[in-house]
Amino acid sequence: MGLLDYFRNTRPSTAAIAKERLQILVAHERSERNKPDYLPMLQQELLEVIRKYVDVDQDAISVTMEQDDKREILELNIILPDESQRKKPTKRA
Repeated sequence: MGLLDYFRNTRPSTAAIAKERLQILVAHERSERNKPDYLPMLQQELLEVIRKYVDVDQDAISVTMEQDDKREILELNIILPDESQRKKPTKRA
């Protein structure tokens, strides 16, 4: 490394950064396009069922679907509150 290399701009150009960001956006849009239409409705119904037993926020549930050549994977993540925030079970007659 010469003395002049020290003073050169080693940061990537703004065009390279813009290109990288655009590639990320396009990849994200493609992944969203392949999602089934029923996922938001499924997420809402699951949230309603969970709320019968536990007080959770709207953002406490996330439903994602991944697909590869041989299978589809439905992933469900639920953030449950502490024990003190859970609803008490009601007795049924």
